[in-house]
Amino acid sequence: MAAKRLFDYLDDQLQQHPQEKAFGCKVNGEWHYYSSAEMVRMVNQASCGLLELGIKPGDKVATVVYQTSPAWVALDFAMAQIGVLNVPMYPTISPREYEYILRESESQYCFVGEKDLYDKVHAAQANLPGLKEIFAFGEHPVARNWEVLLQASGQHQAEVERIKAGIRPDDMMTLVYTSGTTGNPKGVMLTHTNIVFNVEEVCKLLTFEPGDRVLSFLPVSHIFERVAVYAFTAMSAGVTFTGTDNLGGETGDLRAIRPHFFTTVPRLLEKVYEKIVAKGLELKGAKRFLFFWALNLTDDWHFGYRPTGLAALKWKIADRLIFSKWREALGGCVKTVITGASACPVRVLRTFNAAGIPVREGYGMTEAAPALSFSRMEPEGAMLGTVGPLLDGVEVQLEPSPDFRPGEGEILAKSPGVMLGYFKQPDKTDEAFRIVNGERWLATGDVGTWEAGPNGQKFLKITDRKKELLKTRHGKYVAPAPIESALKEHTLVEQAMIVGDDRKYVTALLVPSQDGLQDWCRRHDLPWTNFADMLLQPEVKRRFEMLLERINPHFAHHEQIKRFTLLPEAWEPVKADGSEAELTPTLKLKRRVILEKFKREIEAMYREA
Repeated sequence: MAAKRLFDYLDDQLQQHPQEKAFGCKVNGEWHYYSSAEMVRMVNQASCGLLELGIKPGDKVATVVYQTSPAWVALDFAMAQIGVLNVPMYPTISPREYEYILRESESQYCFVGEKDLYDKVHAAQANLPGLKEIFAFGEHPVARNWEVLLQASGQHQAEVERIKAGIRPDDMMTLVYTSGTTGNPKGVMLTHTNIVFNVEEVCKLLTFEPGDRVLSFLPVSHIFERVAVYAFTAMSAGVTFTGTDNLGGETGDLRAIRPHFFTTVPRLLEKVYEKIVAKGLELKGAKRFLFFWALNLTDDWHFGYRPTGLAALKWKIADRLIFSKWREALGGCVKTVITGASACPVRVLRTFNAAGIPVREGYGMTEAAPALSFSRMEPEGAMLGTVGPLLDGVEVQLEPSPDFRPGEGEILAKSPGVMLGYFKQPDKTDEAFRIVNGERWLATGDVGTWEAGPNGQKFLKITDRKKELLKTRHGKYVAPAPIESALKEHTLVEQAMIVGDDRKYVTALLVPSQDGLQDWCRRHDLPWTNFADMLLQPEVKRRFEMLLERINPHFAHHEQIKRFTLLPEAWEPVKADGSEAELTPTLKLKRRVILEKFKREIEAMYREA
């Protein structure tokens, strides 16, 4: 089989498994779909329109949307087949960051979605003489509608076919700017081969049938969701795009679409889990007892768990009365939920899988396009607490350090998915790679170890971020991620960040779960006033002290939390007041921002008692 270019997947779908509902979204409250044939026609028209604008192979065009649509997918394929590099940007970044990305990437045009995106990009345009025009996906009072591209004459079609035929798999296909927690974003240069490798590996691991329904709601500015859309195209699925604001409930999009697959990030799964528990807390009497009896059953679950005898009867009852309702809330047809971008709490993975909602976790990074490992669908191919076996074709070695525990090392990786480098930043590119025995390895910055599976298979376990290791004033290293994960396992904790770099001891900033705390107060006859006031109550503080007393013994003495502060507002990836957000667009902690924003609270935890 000839090596693939990404646009080949859409052509293959049309030839082999044409779909009547290949890509769709809501238009004016109604679902609207494009067939495979309509998408191919729209892609070719858009390619002609881009050429008519004067765009040439190798030029860059930026895109930014809150919600993916068939129009965005068509434009992406249209660019790819004429060698134009798509530069997708996160919708939640600041005008300063838009200006930085658009200038460095030399983007000549930008296509924007709804809401404030035109205004944010337009604010940057004044300082960008190279940015010729901003188009809108949809009607806009100022910007031209992207559909003007579709009105181009067909005189360029022969040129489209000529360019398309000459594009090689190893040609650069896109620039994806990272959402790093520090410094300016870096443009990751990815080829067709980089991304196709990931698509082909994912397709091997999922039990897809042509025509299976997919719900896509993550931003395509993140390579994780973008590669997923390519994979769904390759597997001839019907992809429906939506946002995260109307997923659940009786009239939500999960019930409307009844998807077989969807991708998500751990934070969204955590929110679903928290809503499930919150509904259980609202129940009374026998119904409440049954709910938590079933939930407690999942504590013993693991991949490969097969209850027998009385235990099997209990599980059958729990499934019929409780777990079946959870599956129906997700549409009732889910074959697999794929999660990535950050670590998923074991509690969440255990509960969903135990309830018959298969969730599989992968690990990777933008620089690897993105996957390095992925948990398999077979029970022996997944293990709680790990990110699964390596993908075929991926090599990993763990580079030890005196700062790490025995058996740990920084994860160094090689694979066909690893990037060319960072655009215009050779120094940063050199920093991203490590030469070992004359070979070039991607230094991920993640710390990991190997876990042995039931059949002797090796599973990769991520233990921390190398750059996030804390060093106390006593010279002891502390890995914050395992401690933060242990804290978030509790229903009272929404978010957590460990502090302790160059300090005498370790402390924690905690954002309590409002639903969890409200239920605890109700059960302990504490009058609920408002969230911020409840955090000041002595009984609430004592409850969190008890939580730490239970968690601390699981960690070394120098890793144990000595003091904590409860914060009344959750950290978000975008702030309504325009201030710098505490989370990246992929929901990772911006530790530098949090340390600065809560400097006063942190200093108070280190004052002498």
